[in-house]
Amino acid sequence: MQKSETTGMEAALMKAGASRQELRRMVAALRTRLQLDMALNRAVPASSLRKQGVPKRVSEAAPDGGRVERASFPERFPIETAGQTPDPPEQILENVREALGDCRRCPLCKTRTNLVFGEGHPHAKLVFVGEAPGADEDRQGLPFVGKAGQLLTRIIVAMGLERRDVYICNILKCRPPENRNPRPEEIAACEPFLIRQLQAIGPKMICALGTFSAHTLLKTEIPISQLRGRFHRYQGMDLMPTYHPAYLLRNPAAKRQVWEDVQKIMKAL
Repeated sequence: MQKSETTGMEAALMKAGASRQELRRMVAALRTRLQLDMALNRAVPASSLRKQGVPKRVSEAAPDGGRVERASFPERFPIETAGQTPDPPEQILENVREALGDCRRCPLCKTRTNLVFGEGHPHAKLVFVGEAPGADEDRQGLPFVGKAGQLLTRIIVAMGLERRDVYICNILKCRPPENRNPRPEEIAACEPFLIRQLQAIGPKMICALGTFSAHTLLKTEIPISQLRGRFHRYQGMDLMPTYHPAYLLRNPAAKRQVWEDVQKIMKAL
């Protein structure tokens, strides 16, 4: 067998393995969503389940007059409220936290100190979504309270807002050991709860902080350096990816780019 044929076969096998891993991740995420919907006594219409297919990229008008790309996966699961008065965001968030419970859905439960659910205004127009709790967050059970969190607070104040005006959460609810990168199975276990949080709040704008936040929400592998600086669409909401505050602590020169992104958010709000 020639070298080129061997290389091609190895590439095909790697691609097949990656596809199986992605399929397992999708199945795990769907199972968790169904369990969450059952816990919240909400029906998931079959039409919504049928929409969980291959992600599509759709171009739409952006708040700044340009164009944005929208990821059609995952679709928002409509909440059946026929004949019912929809619960207020505060109640929905409380229900989601109750459904999360003392989560044991992934191995991170063995090493965490506290779950970090999220905090902020339940009617916030702006939600910041980070990647995962750090040591300070794990210790206090609150998002963005370490050095990166202090920088985020300064950014929020520079926007003319206060932390109590926005909502802050993460892709993961538990700290990965030694602050390592989130793993696919951990994201799959946590994402359904994040989706419910965002649906409950219904913000006008989401700011995705860092690579894993942007990749998880937009279902893309495009580098954050290419995603930032322009609006995207996530389940009917505008989303601006930008660098994580922890990255700014290591690379102060990138603060200028983050401020450019933040100014676009301010203008859109």
